[in-house]
Amino acid sequence: MAPATSYPERLQQIQSYMQKLMGGQGEVMQGFSTTHKATAKSGALDAKTKELIALAIAVAEKCDDCIAFHTHDALKAGASEAEIMDALGVAILMGGGPAVMHSTHVLQAMEEFQQQS
Repeated sequence: MAPATSYPERLQQIQSYMQKLMGGQGEVMQGFSTTHKATAKSGALDAKTKELIALAIAVAEKCDDCIAFHTHDALKAGASEAEIMDALGVAILMGGGPAVMHSTHVLQAMEEFQQQS
């Protein structure tokens, strides 16, 4: 897959390749999708909080593609910049220096997704 030039483009690329993966691993991807939907909906924690947790984990795990998804979804769920910054603080606590570097990716992604709105 060619590198995307922006996080919104990266998100579109990932989604298109996930569709291809669905074609080759339908049962596995359906199971993942079911798990994602069940986890994402509001329960004791609301959807926004869950997205902020997922974003912090994406940073701590250094997953740029996850950063694209969860930055987009956190903003869509109504997360503010301040809330995202707080989540990044937790990610940095748990992930150290590499999480600092990946936190800057979230800032870039946030800017790019906000420009689309």
